[in-house]
Amino acid sequence: MSTLLLRLAAPLQSWGVEAKFETRRTQNYPTKSGVIGLLAAALGYSRNSSLERLNHLFFGVRVDRRGELLRDYHTVETKTNMGPSTIITERFYLADAVFLAGLESDDAAFLQELEQALHNPVFPLYLGRRSCAPTMPLSLGIRDSSLIDTLRNEPSQAKSERKLWIITDAQGSDVSALIQDTPVSFDRIHRKFAFRPVKERYIDMSLPTQHDPMNEL
Repeated sequence: MSTLLLRLAAPLQSWGVEAKFETRRTQNYPTKSGVIGLLAAALGYSRNSSLERLNHLFFGVRVDRRGELLRDYHTVETKTNMGPSTIITERFYLADAVFLAGLESDDAAFLQELEQALHNPVFPLYLGRRSCAPTMPLSLGIRDSSLIDTLRNEPSQAKSERKLWIITDAQGSDVSALIQDTPVSFDRIHRKFAFRPVKERYIDMSLPTQHDPMNEL
């Protein structure tokens, strides 16, 4: 069992779970669809490529710094039968947030393929929207441990609260919420997302862990 670890940090990021033309909101942590989309871009997938292999990865996020919600105000001019018309739109972002995302698999070779693709992506990578370029490093490498243990033991990537929030794919009947962020298709016309059950938990970073930073050298 191994886990590919990603550091998702940028001046701005936006993880949409609900999108209407006038208002584009962001989830307060990275969505599975957003991270799978990032990996698909790194691999060079087309919008019609099968996402089955990526969706089978056991996914989780740790919130190291929540960031601040930023509202971006837009006006868009359109043409109608009655002449020009102005539409007010809003875009929401997370400013200065830092997240740790993990993807667990028994297929170590596939995780290595993903890590190499992140270092040499086919398409540009961004955190939810094209205007949100990630800061480096993006990939923190592969850990020889489960997703839960990795998120529990990895040092915080930001000065943050003592208790950190972890959201993972739920296992069994222990479910905290349902989120519609599993990508079925990224096709521009027939974009589709399925629900997934998630489990939420908190960890106390002030407690000693089994992590040995010298093992990373």
